[in-house]
Amino acid sequence: MKNKKVGMAINYDYPDYGGMLQAYASFRKIRDLGYEPEAINIDAISSDIRKRKVLYFAKNILDLSIVKEKSRLVFKKIRKKLNHNLNANLELRSQAFERFCKSKFKTSRKYESWSSLTSGCKEYGAVVVGSDQLWLPSNIAGDYYTLSFVPSEVKKIAYATSFGVSKIAKGQEEKAKQYLRRIEWLSAREESGQKIIKKYTGRNVPLVCDPALLLTKEEWDEEVSAQSIIKDKYIFCYFMGDNPWQRAFVQKLKKKTGYKIVALLHLDQYIQTDENYVDYAPYDISPADFINLIKNAEFVCTDSFHGTVFSIIYQKEFFTFKRFSENATLSTNTRIYTLLNTMSLQHRLVEENDSVESSLSRKIHHNAVKERLDAFRASSLQYLIDALDK
Repeated sequence: MKNKKVGMAINYDYPDYGGMLQAYASFRKIRDLGYEPEAINIDAISSDIRKRKVLYFAKNILDLSIVKEKSRLVFKKIRKKLNHNLNANLELRSQAFERFCKSKFKTSRKYESWSSLTSGCKEYGAVVVGSDQLWLPSNIAGDYYTLSFVPSEVKKIAYATSFGVSKIAKGQEEKAKQYLRRIEWLSAREESGQKIIKKYTGRNVPLVCDPALLLTKEEWDEEVSAQSIIKDKYIFCYFMGDNPWQRAFVQKLKKKTGYKIVALLHLDQYIQTDENYVDYAPYDISPADFINLIKNAEFVCTDSFHGTVFSIIYQKEFFTFKRFSENATLSTNTRIYTLLNTMSLQHRLVEENDSVESSLSRKIHHNAVKERLDAFRASSLQYLIDALDK
């Protein structure tokens, strides 16, 4: 590609540990390949995107699983206003995210309208969307991560972009067909995503690794402090969902090992009971510090896809839990299943009736996992190189 300037439609500034780290991994890897990436700044049109998403949720108000999930975000905002300490702690976390974001990403000029964004894209040799759950139903409704605004003559690349769900809702099928067929280079992060793309485009697309896996442990170490944040031996917990039996499992693991419990609390939602099972709950934790907490843990317990990703990168003893019930509309369990299947780590998934003893008896063969990861990384990187260069 002669024009080395690459626009990136990534969720680079949202305060989510996995989301910001995978966005940075995409940005860094494209930069390391000799291109000039910049995260597209859509601050000026974000309100319009939000309106479209709100309309989507309003149309699905009778779906109780969506209402339940979104009401938790609203409840968290209310708790912040009522609880001074909680608000102060979450502000520390927000500032840590902001420092990381400002120091790691180069952003474009602010595009003031959809038409100026379309015009500005003509300056790029390619526009890349990815990764994470950028093709969730609400984001398809928002119509930004679909790359519909990119002119036909500009190359469009989807790297490991996730639908988050296993099938497209009937009301969005035509929209999905339209935007997917415009993207010249398509790939998927989950097997369910491959099937969706095949259904609407007729194309067989490769399964590629999450951008965070494109960077080796040694490359991630360049971003992380050499000193452990926590001095004691500890179990690191990174739970997004509210499933009490999973906390009970951690408490039994603590009793079995004698290790302290370290957790990041009140992430997507406010969960008051979580404050009762932890020994340390730090808040001034940047995305780089998040990696530090995983790197130096004795065990990792998580219901997060990226919590699992970094546990694999750092060859940790880890247990992954389901965040959602299988029938939840917004369930994103499929991406965890695909990751574990690809790495032959299905035995790291803990079910509600599994005991700590039986879970501890399931060993991870780290050398074999590393070989699979290295091969997956190499094939995924080759896809990205071909997409940018050909």
